Amino acid sequence: MSNKTTPQPQAKNSGKGGFLGWIIRFIKGVVIALGFILPGVSGGVLAAILGIYERLLSFMAHLTKNFKANLLFFIPVGVGMVAGIVLLSNPLEYLLENFQVIVLWGFAGAIVGTLPSLFKESVSKKLKRDFIDYTWLIATMLIGGSFLFFMSELFGTIPDNFFGFLIAGVLLALGVLVPGLSPSNLLLILGLYNPMLNGFKSLDIVGVFLPIGIGALATILLFSKAMEFLINRFHSRVYHFIIGIVIASTVLILVPNPFMAAEDTISYVGADWLTFVLAAVLFIGGMCLGLWMSKLEEKYK
Repeated sequence: MSNKTTPQPQAKNSGKGGFLGWIIRFIKGVVIALGFILPGVSGGVLAAILGIYERLLSFMAHLTKNFKANLLFFIPVGVGMVAGIVLLSNPLEYLLENFQVIVLWGFAGAIVGTLPSLFKESVSKKLKRDFIDYTWLIATMLIGGSFLFFMSELFGTIPDNFFGFLIAGVLLALGVLVPGLSPSNLLLILGLYNPMLNGFKSLDIVGVFLPIGIGALATILLFSKAMEFLINRFHSRVYHFIIGIVIASTVLILVPNPFMAAEDTISYVGADWLTFVLAAVLFIGGMCLGLWMSKLEEKYK
């Protein structure tokens, strides 16, 4: 991810103009939608791989600058994202219902595969990792992980209502603003992931799409400039915080949580040796996928 926010030349990365350009950007939107519904996948990383992250961040941080041109550019991307969410939610829900352990271990592998890239991105040639970075990382892992694990016991499960999906929208937007941060694994822990998939599958416009859209839009408008400032001013600290949350939430995906509803946490009841073998295979495959995606981001960002 680049710290610059000046829009880059779009000729190479954004496709040709006209109808073909719309189709290309629509397809890019479908791909970016994976970052919203697949744990371990970051919408920001996918946007960077597809060559539109810098323009997207610049548009969100400086909304009134070249507004019409940017709006027309991102309309097909947005339509593609909605289409991707609707088309992919049903098969993903089926896989989670019938092959939960195997699928979640595959997602965890994908998250682990992106960690080397995140660690590399967290420092620069001029500024090396220091003691405060390590302290910040470990504290985030322990405190953040403990908070996430006991959150439902302390505060109760976040309801899958309008307010709950507002929170989901905030997290999904952060997944775009911060490449490498996967919001879906946090939604799994919060108990909002399965209800969100159900709402996407049933096209629940008022109950799911609307609050998620409001939460995401509000986050983008309120925090895009702040994120731009924080990453530029406290780059290393921000990334070590992100890495700590990513590691903690990944571990929690694979650990049964007695404080959460049964459908919202992983269960190994009834799992046989074949399940664990396939889970290990998908974990390794997910790691390879995560590493490959990170390499693509470095190549095309």
